[in-house]
Amino acid sequence: MRKNIGDSTYAIGFAKPPQHSRFRKGCSGNPNGRPKGRLNLATILERVLQAKVAINENGVCRTVTKLELALETLVDLAVKGDLAALRLLTTLVASAVEKDIDALTNQLAAADLEVLQGVLNEAAGRRLAETYLSRHGANLIENENSK
Repeated sequence: MRKNIGDSTYAIGFAKPPQHSRFRKGCSGNPNGRPKGRLNLATILERVLQAKVAINENGVCRTVTKLELALETLVDLAVKGDLAALRLLTTLVASAVEKDIDALTNQLAAADLEVLQGVLNEAAGRRLAETYLSRHGANLIENENSK
């Protein structure tokens, strides 16, 4: 379908909406946007899991986070033989170990980078000296012989 817009023809179709239904320049497609103070799922989940709960173990009352309580319950179920809990627990442990290894690797990588940077700086200094001597070396030798 073609429509005449001004002097030229304009094809309306895929990725070419009619002129009257386009966003106007300088105006957002979502003028109100996300309301201020509205929390996303990750923030709400973190807040809920960090909430404190009082529990009574063997007559002793202690306060733990909901996350700690959930993990303790998961471990207890896995120890009792619940296969679903055991699978979930092994997945969580593997994920935690992998993150620790990644963190350790990043720390080693930073130390290795410092060593490599020192080696490269030293090599660059040698190359710079060799380049300088190759260009001006004859002049330096002549100046020393003339003294």
